[in-house]
Amino acid sequence: MPRVNRTAVLSLLIVCSCVFLLFQLHYYRKYVTKQQGGPLLSPVHHLTNRAVQWQVLKKFLALAHHFHLPLFLADTLALSLLSQHALRQRDRVVQEPQCSFLCTDRPVLAFGVHASSWESAPEFVAAAQTKGFELLELRGKDPRLSSLDTLSGEEIPLHFLFRLDGYIIHVVFLRLRADMDRTFAPFSLLDYGRYAGAYDRPELILTVLDGLDVRVPRNITHFLVQQRDARFLECRFHEARHFLQLYPDDSSAAALDFRRKARTLLRVTTQTLGLLHIPFWISSGTCLGWFRQCGVISYSQDVDIGIFISDFRPDIVGAFREAGLSLKHKFGKVEDSLELSFLSQDVKLDIFFFYEDGDVVWNGGTQAKSGRKFKYTFPRFSLCWAELLELKVRVPCETQDYVVANYGSTWSVPLKNWDWKSSPSNVQENGEWPRGQWAELIQVY
Repeated sequence: MPRVNRTAVLSLLIVCSCVFLLFQLHYYRKYVTKQQGGPLLSPVHHLTNRAVQWQVLKKFLALAHHFHLPLFLADTLALSLLSQHALRQRDRVVQEPQCSFLCTDRPVLAFGVHASSWESAPEFVAAAQTKGFELLELRGKDPRLSSLDTLSGEEIPLHFLFRLDGYIIHVVFLRLRADMDRTFAPFSLLDYGRYAGAYDRPELILTVLDGLDVRVPRNITHFLVQQRDARFLECRFHEARHFLQLYPDDSSAAALDFRRKARTLLRVTTQTLGLLHIPFWISSGTCLGWFRQCGVISYSQDVDIGIFISDFRPDIVGAFREAGLSLKHKFGKVEDSLELSFLSQDVKLDIFFFYEDGDVVWNGGTQAKSGRKFKYTFPRFSLCWAELLELKVRVPCETQDYVVANYGSTWSVPLKNWDWKSSPSNVQENGEWPRGQWAELIQVY
């Protein structure tokens, strides 16, 4: 019987053991670690709903990366989770399974994309459909092409809905207008699409969420605040064109000069109050001009804005002076009928402060020579964004109710002879300032 070489056998066993250990290491790195940081398994080794959603997201984002499509996370629920728990993210990774941010309890996740980056859309969409995604594309008129000269815009994509395995990925274009197939997705759960919205272009950063590369707004809190108050109202171009056919716009040099100065004043106002974080809306004749004729009323010779008294800050006067405006008058006090007026290039800026009173809001007026007080009452309203003179400004969302309250049912007929003490439909006398307080409450510069 041949003698067994113990050294050879031992060497063979060592080699086999090393090979087996290497195989275990390879298997652990390739499969086990991916399961720990990847799809979740139920006790019976089936993919959970959260894992299915994660796989859908992974497949979709991989396609976006391949086509260099800079999607950014715009989902309000996911961003809220990220904003609230960013400082505890390390603990969440240790204590909780994967996909704790992107896999919410809803079957919908929203991403935003800038239209200028959508050049590879046909190839991207085709590739997504090849991967099994179903698509609902919603198109509509481009509102940026609507004007007094043309009332029809070019058709553009407004938003896409991609569906796979029961999950919806909502790709958002910030102006959303179209009819849609209501059976395609649970539309009541969508954060976007109920109305058009206006946003500042967000600065984006690339981060890793739930093991996936995702762009998010750098200032998440600011984006979420904007999303809550983003509703945008387009100017009523059709009605404005009809109005201007009946009452042609003033094209004189003086009128053109006023429009230029009014735009400059409105831009300075937007910048100044923006630095103070004070929201305002265009009011009175300026609001009427936007609503009625998509412009300013040249014979008004002023710009009117409204601010809720709860947003008043004592440094408003100083901020406008630093911006180059001079204070023309200050009437009333913070507790009652406050009104400020500034002057810039012979155009007046009137700031009316509004007070809440039950189901209505009101602003005050003061006649300097007599001390008489006046009160202008409006139904309560919310604020929307609009565009005036190519500037982003707020207007009352219930614009017609606001205008009718101030100008009555004949608001659509120009009235050049306007008396602020008697012409408004909502004006009423409100007593007089005590003569002994005039020096404090009636200041004219």
